[in-house]
Amino acid sequence: MATTVGIVGLGLLGHAVASRLLGAERGAWDVVGYDVVRDRVTDLVGLGGRGAASVADVAAAEVVCVILPSLASVEEVVLGADGLLARGPEGQTVIQMSTISPALTRRLAAEVHARGKHFLDCPVSGTSAMVARGDGVVFVGGARAVFDRWRPLLDAVLPRPVYVGEPGQAMVLKLVANLLVALHSAAAAEALTMARRAGLDLDLVLGVLTSGAAGSRMLDVRGPLIVKGEFPAQMKLDLFMKDLHLIQDAARDLAAPLPLTDVAERLYASIHAAGLGGEDLAVVARAFEG
Repeated sequence: MATTVGIVGLGLLGHAVASRLLGAERGAWDVVGYDVVRDRVTDLVGLGGRGAASVADVAAAEVVCVILPSLASVEEVVLGADGLLARGPEGQTVIQMSTISPALTRRLAAEVHARGKHFLDCPVSGTSAMVARGDGVVFVGGARAVFDRWRPLLDAVLPRPVYVGEPGQAMVLKLVANLLVALHSAAAAEALTMARRAGLDLDLVLGVLTSGAAGSRMLDVRGPLIVKGEFPAQMKLDLFMKDLHLIQDAARDLAAPLPLTDVAERLYASIHAAGLGGEDLAVVARAFEG
C-alpha cells in the first residue's frame, strides 16, 4: 500500500520533488499537495498526484514535506492555528526542505518534538531542474532513527541523502553550499563578460572552461544562460536574495568573515533593484554590462 506524502509548496522545487516521488517505484508514494497558487495544484494533478484545498487537507498525511519561499510561510504552516502541529496526526513527521535560518530550524524542531511528533531538517542543494533529473543532494538533520525511517522517501527524491547531525546543522551546510553557488555564478558571469569583450567565441570558451581546471557546477548550469543572455528561472533571484541574507546573518552569528560574499551580495542586489528578481540568479551577468 502506498504511503501518503503531503507537500506544502508546489513552486519550482516543490514541483520537482513531487515529480521525483511520483516517478519513483510504481505505487510507492501517494502524493497530495497544496499551494496558494491553484495552477500549481493543477500541475500536480497532471503529474498523477492529488490536489488539496488547504494546508489542513494535507496535514492528515503521516509525513509532510514543507517547501516554501519564506521563513514566515514555513512558520505559519508548521506552527499556525491551521498548521501541521494543530491538524496533523500523532507521530507525524515534518520534513522541512525550505531554505530558512538555522535558528528557526532549531525552534521548529523543538516545537514539533514537544507535541510528540518528528522533525527532519532536509534542505536540498541543487536547482529545481537538477532535482527533477535526480541530480543534487539532500542534507539531513534530526534523529538518526527518524532519518532511517524516511530514508526511502528521501532516496526517491535524490539518491544518497547525507546525514549531517542535529536539526539546524543541515541548514548551515545548505547555506555554505549556497554561498558557493553565489560566488561561482558571479565568477562565471564576470569571466564570460571578459571573454565577450575580447570578441571570443563564447560557445568555444564555455566548452574549454568547463573541461579544464576552471570548471565548476555553476559554470555548467549557468554558463549557457549567461552566453545566451536568457535567464529562465531555475532559482529566482527574488528567492536567492533571501538566501544571501540568511548566509550573512548566520555568518555574523558564527563570527565567520564573508568578504567575497558581501561583494557578491551587492552585485546581486543591484540587479534585483533593477526589477529582474523573477529571472534566474545568473542574471547577475547584467551587473557587468555597464
